[in-house]
Amino acid sequence: MESQSQIGELLDLQKNPVAIAFRDQAPTGIAKVDTAAVSGCSYWAHAAQGRTFYTDAADHYGCPVGAHTHGIELPEQQAEELQGLVGTMVELQYIDMEEVGQLPQLSGGFGFAVYAPLAAADFEPDVVVLSGNPRQMMVLAEAAHAAGISNASSMVGRPTCAALPAAFQSQRVVTNLGCIGNRVYTELSDDELYFVVPGAQLGTLVERLRVLSSANRELAGFHAGRAAG
Repeated sequence: MESQSQIGELLDLQKNPVAIAFRDQAPTGIAKVDTAAVSGCSYWAHAAQGRTFYTDAADHYGCPVGAHTHGIELPEQQAEELQGLVGTMVELQYIDMEEVGQLPQLSGGFGFAVYAPLAAADFEPDVVVLSGNPRQMMVLAEAAHAAGISNASSMVGRPTCAALPAAFQSQRVVTNLGCIGNRVYTELSDDELYFVVPGAQLGTLVERLRVLSSANRELAGFHAGRAAG
């Protein structure tokens, strides 16, 4: 798709946007990830580096919080780890217990997740994960507003993986600051944040992005002239 190759160019992103699809069946012609990652968001980083692959539920057991947001039913040991981790975060006053039940979560059961760099994806993504600096995300947010798919809720960080079901289920874009776990596992830099787009809204977003990216370039020159006096 043309929009798949253009969004990174329009924003001059340094990292590949990542396409993610949730499927009931394992995809044909795509290899399963060779090693389960310690976190679900680690798979985003792998895809941004150019890899195409899929995961099953067991590949997410190493990240109890991520498994929870993906609607994955955990085995007893991992479920106990999740309870222990939540207890630790509550004890540290990182979260309130009430927040856990309010986290966005994929519904309908988890089968498989397919990951690919957006420009190389030969499947229709359910969500697209972009990362970049605040200036780049500013233009994306303006385009999303113009396209009527912006989200009125405030930006959140924890847990970053909750941004996937939040965007997929609302069919609106989600801006996410990145939680500390995500930043460690994916090596997201201090000046980067996330923008998650419902796959079905990508074409509409890119149409507005073409206009807004051009407008911002023109306005940058205008304001620079005024600032110079």
